[in-house]
Amino acid sequence: MSALDEVLARARALVDRWEDEDCGTLTVKDFCRYAAALNDTDYIREAREQEAKGAPVEAPALFLASTMSWEDGPVEQELRPDGLAARESPCTQGLPVRQVHGGQSVRLTRAPLAGTRVTASRTVTSVEYKKGRSGDFVLLGVTTRYTAPDGGELTAVDETIVVLDALAPGTDT
Repeated sequence: MSALDEVLARARALVDRWEDEDCGTLTVKDFCRYAAALNDTDYIREAREQEAKGAPVEAPALFLASTMSWEDGPVEQELRPDGLAARESPCTQGLPVRQVHGGQSVRLTRAPLAGTRVTASRTVTSVEYKKGRSGDFVLLGVTTRYTAPDGGELTAVDETIVVLDALAPGTDT
């Protein structure tokens, strides 16, 4: 069985099987760190002013959708050759494949507030084996829903992941 056939089999077994991850309680500090990475000093100033007044502080619009993991993350030596953490590579663990992202759609339902405990629920929604000019590949559809304790959706991300055979040794593309 080829690596792509194995990805296909693994993905088909996961379609519509949701896995939940507790993201913890969001903080103004988390929001400001994200804003600092974007050089959004206006957001940081406004968020800290709201916090000082005891007013609710909303997360930046794409905060949840932009967070790949709620863990500290792997050390560099544990990253896959394509730069992704094994955890962020559905259906590909241990296989000689690489991935590229084929697009993303984000639904911003309601802004999370600092102090909100968030759950991320993720599933494989679709899987297709394709043949292209440059070779075979698998398209994975993945959805992640971020919800508040009341079950209400905050943000949802639908993405397409393209899984390709790993590059042959000695190639650089």
